[in-house]
Amino acid sequence: MIAPIAIAALAPAFPLEAADPGRTKTETFDADPGWEGVNSRSAREQESIPIRQDFGYRRSSRAGGKLGEIGGFITPAGEAAYYAKVIEPKSLQDPLAASGTFSCPDGAYHLLLGFFNAGSVNEWRTPNTIAIRLNGRGDHFFAYVEYCTSRWRAGGDTTPFPSREDPATGRLNLIGFPSGGKVHRWTLTYDPRGEGGKGIVIATIGDAKAICKIDEGHKGDGAVFNRFGILNVVKSFDTGGEAYFDEIAVNGETETFDADPGWDGKDNCRTYRSHLVRPRCDIGFSSTGFAGGKARGEMGGRIFRGDCRYPASMASYGDAVGPLTLERPFRASGKVAMTRGVSDSTTLFGFFNSKESMRRNDSQKDAIPESVVGIHIEGPSSEGFYFYPVYRVHGGESRSSRVRECPRIHPDAARHDWRLEYDPEGAGGKGRIIVSLDGKRASFDLEEGAKTRGTRFDRFGIVTSWIDGNSQDVYWDDITYTAEQ
Repeated sequence: MIAPIAIAALAPAFPLEAADPGRTKTETFDADPGWEGVNSRSAREQESIPIRQDFGYRRSSRAGGKLGEIGGFITPAGEAAYYAKVIEPKSLQDPLAASGTFSCPDGAYHLLLGFFNAGSVNEWRTPNTIAIRLNGRGDHFFAYVEYCTSRWRAGGDTTPFPSREDPATGRLNLIGFPSGGKVHRWTLTYDPRGEGGKGIVIATIGDAKAICKIDEGHKGDGAVFNRFGILNVVKSFDTGGEAYFDEIAVNGETETFDADPGWDGKDNCRTYRSHLVRPRCDIGFSSTGFAGGKARGEMGGRIFRGDCRYPASMASYGDAVGPLTLERPFRASGKVAMTRGVSDSTTLFGFFNSKESMRRNDSQKDAIPESVVGIHIEGPSSEGFYFYPVYRVHGGESRSSRVRECPRIHPDAARHDWRLEYDPEGAGGKGRIIVSLDGKRASFDLEEGAKTRGTRFDRFGIVTSWIDGNSQDVYWDDITYTAEQ
C-alpha cells in the first residue's frame, strides 16, 4: 500500500545546482542505445490476440419492439470501436438526456452507452464522456454511471445501482441485473444545475436508480460531446459478448430503427489481431519522436503495471549506472510526452536496482518496488495523472507524495521538460527528492534514517510497479543522468 507523505514547500530554485552530481551521461536516442531490457518486449514476443467487433444496425428485435435495433458483438480492446449518432456538440453547461431499451444474452461484454467525443476515444476513462458502463458477467450484468472531463478527471456512482451491504466489511456489493435476453428500460440524464451548479448525472435501469455527482471543480475542466451511442471499453483485450438496444431517444429525438439510421461507425465491423494485451509491455528504443528531442528516436512505449507475485509480468528497461547510493547527490533531466493513459495505471521512471526492484514477492502490500528513487505518473482517476516523486529504500516500505500541489501531466502527447534531483543534505540531512515538470516543482523529504539503509541503485530507466493494473504510453528523449557518483 502506498503511504502518502506531506509534500515539502515548493522551492524557488533547485538546491543542487551547485552540488556535484558526479559523472553524468547524456542519451539522445539517435540510435538504439542497447539498454538492458527484462520482459520489456513481451507484447512483441507473444502471439497477437484476435479481436472481433461486429455491431451496428440490425434487423432483429432482441431489445423489444418491432424489427430494427442496434447492437451485436462488442469486444473490450485497446483500440476504440463505436457506433453512434452524430449530435450537435454539447458541453457540461448543457442538459443531456437519453433513454431506451436494452437486452443481452448470458455472457460477457464491457461497453459504454452514452455521450462521448469521437475525437478523444483513446483510452478508458474516456475523456469527454457521460455514460452508463455495462459489464456482462454470465447470467447477470453490472451497471455503473461514470463521467470524464476533457482533462481526464473522472468520477463515478455516488449512489450506485442496487447493492447489498456486506455484514463483515460494511462495503456495498452490487447485486446486478438479470441477463438471459430480459428487456430492461433505461434512462441517462445530466443536469448542469444540479447540486448547486456542480452538475449531477442520474441513470435508471428499470426501477433502480444510480446517482453520480460531478466532483468539485470538474465542471470547470469542460467537456465536448458530439456522439451518443455504443463505445467499447478502451483498455486492453478482454472477453467480448452481445448486447442490443432499441427505441433510443437522444435529447428529445427518438430513433425506432425501423430502417438503418446511418449512424457513425468506427471499426465496429472489423476483425483484426492485437498485441495490446494485459500485462504485456512494449518498452525500449523507438524511432518515434513524441517527446520532442532534437532528432527522431526516443525511449519508452507501452508500460503496464507489474505484479511482483509473477516474475513474467514484471518488466524493466534501463542503463547500467553506479552503483549509486543515498549518501551522495544524483539527478536526471530531459523531455517527456504521455500519449495514452488508462485508469488504474502507473509509470515509474528513475533510479532502481536491477535485482531488488525486480524480485519476486508474495505480498502486494507495496506498489513501489524496493530500492527505487524516481517519478510516478499515476492517478487517482478523479484527478487525472500526477507527476510526482516516490522512493523506497532497501528493506523498507514505499513512500510517495501524492497531493494536489504536484505537477500534472495529460495523455495528450504534449511535450514537457522534466527534472529529478536527489539532495542528501536536504531536509536537515535526512535527504530530499525534487521533481519538476515544465518548471513546476515539488519536493519530498526522506524519513529519518532512510539514507543509512544501504540502498544501492545500479540502473536508470523504467521499472514496473509491484501491483498489477492497466497501461500508459509514455516516451522520453534527450536525457541527462548521473552515471557515477
